[in-house]
Amino acid sequence: MLIIAGPCVIEDRDTVFEVAKKIRELKDKYPKHMWIFKASFDKANRSSIDSYRGPGIEKGLELLSEVKEKFELPITTDIHEPWQAEIVGKVVDIVQIPAFLCRQTDLIVAAAKTEKIVNVKKGQFMAPWDMANVVEKLRKSGASEILLTERGTTFGYNNLVVDFRSIPIMKKFGVKVLFDATHSVQRPGGLGKVSGGDREFVPYLSRAAIAIGVDGLFFEIHPEPERALSDGANMLNLEDFEVLIGKLIKLYSFMKENF
Repeated sequence: MLIIAGPCVIEDRDTVFEVAKKIRELKDKYPKHMWIFKASFDKANRSSIDSYRGPGIEKGLELLSEVKEKFELPITTDIHEPWQAEIVGKVVDIVQIPAFLCRQTDLIVAAAKTEKIVNVKKGQFMAPWDMANVVEKLRKSGASEILLTERGTTFGYNNLVVDFRSIPIMKKFGVKVLFDATHSVQRPGGLGKVSGGDREFVPYLSRAAIAIGVDGLFFEIHPEPERALSDGANMLNLEDFEVLIGKLIKLYSFMKENF
């Protein structure tokens, strides 16, 4: 199983290293699975102009490079503009396209040209079958490997719902499909100037995704989610994540052996 985890945004060195240390420990405990560290150098789609966005591309990639070297973890981060792709592609192992930008052709093409794995979050506004066009853009632009990530679909105002049919539908495109267990419980813009979330549903939805046959899981985790500078309401703390991922790995193994 592919497991992508990390804080929503790069806040400071201590927080990043604490989370990376935990992921490295889990990698050592469960070495059969592929563990990827994730954090954003810039959150360009924050609800409010006053919200914290991150340290920027230069400082952010510098810190991600340190994580990669110190903890021997593959890394991923997201890009928001085509010019960022080449710079980011020199550092990360997976280039991530945010859900809101999954139809931006120039961004998709630039990510493909890095020759790195590209992970595209399915837009909250997208039908799963429409992601076939995203896959085609990537393939025609030379992408080496493609991942698609389900992260919930807009369900009225400030709410998301997960249609688990999207996982087998998108797998038919011949790509690996992940499930973003923490963004799927988000309430976009639900608290006015910031997004809300219902992290208590993360275990239920992630178990359902594994039962359906997902190839990997995506989590945002933090030492103290209540104090996080972005997406705290839907993130898991490190202790809860460790307990949950252990159970999910057992379920994944059972599903692989029996279905």
